[in-house]
Amino acid sequence: MVLTMDVHLPTEEELTVEEVPLATPGLKAAAFHLGKACEVQNNEFMLCRAETGDPRACLKEGKEVTSCSMNFFRAVKKSCYAEFNSYSNCLERSSNFFEYSKCRKTQAALDKCVLDNMNIERPHIGYFCLPRIHETDRPKPEEQPPAWMNSDKAVKLKEMPKDFPRDYQSWGQAWGLNHGGRI
Repeated sequence: MVLTMDVHLPTEEELTVEEVPLATPGLKAAAFHLGKACEVQNNEFMLCRAETGDPRACLKEGKEVTSCSMNFFRAVKKSCYAEFNSYSNCLERSSNFFEYSKCRKTQAALDKCVLDNMNIERPHIGYFCLPRIHETDRPKPEEQPPAWMNSDKAVKLKEMPKDFPRDYQSWGQAWGLNHGGRI
């Protein structure tokens, strides 16, 4: 990406945030519950990223996701530390790929503890793949048309001429297409 003097880059203070100090087994052990607990913040962040296409515009939403994650892990440490530690250790020792299938007993213990103490039920398989509508207070960004659309040639092409050929027969042979020349 080429940067010019007109590009605003965030300062170090804007980017500094407390990070989640967990390794892969711990993150994977809590992934389903964390995803459920911080679903609203994560969806807001992902919507912002998709709409703006610029991660700098979504720093506030990203900080909210990290803050939610930190609060979630603090609550897990306070109420389900032994079960969480047991499950993450099992995942770490299960295989190089941290397979869930070898740790179902410790997973069940963590799921029960999180449900009883934090009132977060483990979502069913495929929950995060379901389509959903996310309601937001953030205004939708205005789509800016590309600069080339403002050229004189583009303005002339807003409407095709009446005599413009509308079928393939007038263009010649349509190889491999069995549509009788119609579009």
